[in-house]
Amino acid sequence: MTMQSAREFSLTRTAMKAELLDAETELELAYAWRDNRDEAALHRLITAYMRLAISMAGKFKRYGAPMNDLIQEAGLGLMKAADKFDPDRGVRFSTYAIWWIKASIQDHVMRNWSMVRTGSTSSQKSLFFNMRRVQAQLERTASSNGETLDQHQLRQMISTEIGVPLHDVEMMDGRLSGSDFSLNATQSAEDEGREWIDTLVDDSAQAAEVVEESHDIAQLRSWLVSAMGELTDREQFILRERKLRDKPRTLESLGDELSLSKERVRQLEAAAFGKMRKSLEGQTKEIRHFLN
Repeated sequence: MTMQSAREFSLTRTAMKAELLDAETELELAYAWRDNRDEAALHRLITAYMRLAISMAGKFKRYGAPMNDLIQEAGLGLMKAADKFDPDRGVRFSTYAIWWIKASIQDHVMRNWSMVRTGSTSSQKSLFFNMRRVQAQLERTASSNGETLDQHQLRQMISTEIGVPLHDVEMMDGRLSGSDFSLNATQSAEDEGREWIDTLVDDSAQAAEVVEESHDIAQLRSWLVSAMGELTDREQFILRERKLRDKPRTLESLGDELSLSKERVRQLEAAAFGKMRKSLEGQTKEIRHFLN
């Protein structure tokens, strides 16, 4: 068993052992995370539904992406769902999470399907994951009726069936029908086997640089987490809502929630940044080098 296969097996086994949440417990955990930012509740909620994420990831193996990567993307989608879930809407978390998990995996598959970007609009995504299935279904129906569809007719019917513009169907059909040109192919017989890749300048970072950068990022993240840990719960909450959300909240909305004035929230935010800077600058010269 390879290391990657062993990791997949371990993740799957751990997920299968996780508890099954009833609707009441699920709701309690969702409220605890949304209202109190209870990390333990979030962990329990995500762990319970990781089996769902892994199951959905397995449905996309046919697109050629490594299962480990698919599971990772599914987990990211699950965490996104947990962060955005509103228990007041009366919908089960599993139902809500499926959309985010699927969207995360699909985005990953499309980003890595080809060196040429396949597309990112909703119609392009729908075509990418449904076009061949719909095409096969239409061809079977036509064949059973003794009909023969030309390429133009088929594309028009796919356009109508999926509900996307005809030009999107034509573009996606061309992309899915072709394949990426190999850079290892020889240019011509006269070039004595010279490959196309030999004509490209390698601007990518060298292995040593990649490792060094990865180490630096991990170290910086560790320092920042440590500095955040020295803040009060209220200061951490304000920084998360103001700086770490996709759509940062306003000072006014935070003031209303915390029963504080907008100016007081601004002061607390500034004080929190001051504490973090002091904590970081109080470390080694190496940290000050990063800050500069």
